[in-house]
Amino acid sequence: MRAMRRSTGRRSFAVMENGNAQLTARRRSAVWAHIFAAIYDPVLWVGERVGLRAHRQALLAQACGLTVEIGGGTGLNLRHYPDDLDDLVLVEPDGAMRSRLEKRLRRSRPTARVLDGVAERLPFADGTVDTVVSTFVLCTVDAPDLALREIARVLRPDGRLLFIEHVRSESPALAFWQDRLERPWRAFARGCRCNRATAQLIAACGLELEDFREAKWPAMPPIVRPLIEGRAHKAGSVGGRGQLDV
Repeated sequence: MRAMRRSTGRRSFAVMENGNAQLTARRRSAVWAHIFAAIYDPVLWVGERVGLRAHRQALLAQACGLTVEIGGGTGLNLRHYPDDLDDLVLVEPDGAMRSRLEKRLRRSRPTARVLDGVAERLPFADGTVDTVVSTFVLCTVDAPDLALREIARVLRPDGRLLFIEHVRSESPALAFWQDRLERPWRAFARGCRCNRATAQLIAACGLELEDFREAKWPAMPPIVRPLIEGRAHKAGSVGGRGQLDV
């Protein structure tokens, strides 16, 4: 009986230790979420100034109608949207990012809306969205195939996905380092997978690529420099709504 009590006690202590470790990990994650949101814009500042801002501007000028941005982040895209959109909705699941996004919205685009949500479950009816925007988001979602099928679901037949994403490199040497550094980079960058083959995922999930091209993210770490950018439409729908000029 005493042996049984000792065994039960050890199990209870182990469960308590595990619970404490999980609580500590959650607290650390919450702290890092706020720090990461605070440093996000400064870390990207040089890359924005030396080229990425122009890429955003050229891409987002094509947005029209009801536009939904997944992973709105801190709102770096806001200044580049046309003024004549029917509606602009930004979906952002991270509380720290969403707080900064809402502040930027009040200053620069008060008619836009922010929703707490995830790309895998968009709160829109089938075939009701004209434009979905994803910039540096599909690398972070846990289930990119679900997110892309959800995008295809909500898009109108002539709707478009506009995207800029960093992806797995075509260079074997750089791809090797992307694989080696994927885990520490993901921990630092709040879930970002630097080696995700996003173009192939888009093509496999009910969307067809158009005006697709490769680019580079200047002034950023090599493992996240390879980019893809362009448009995609629902498979089987008529493509082409003007050319992407970057």
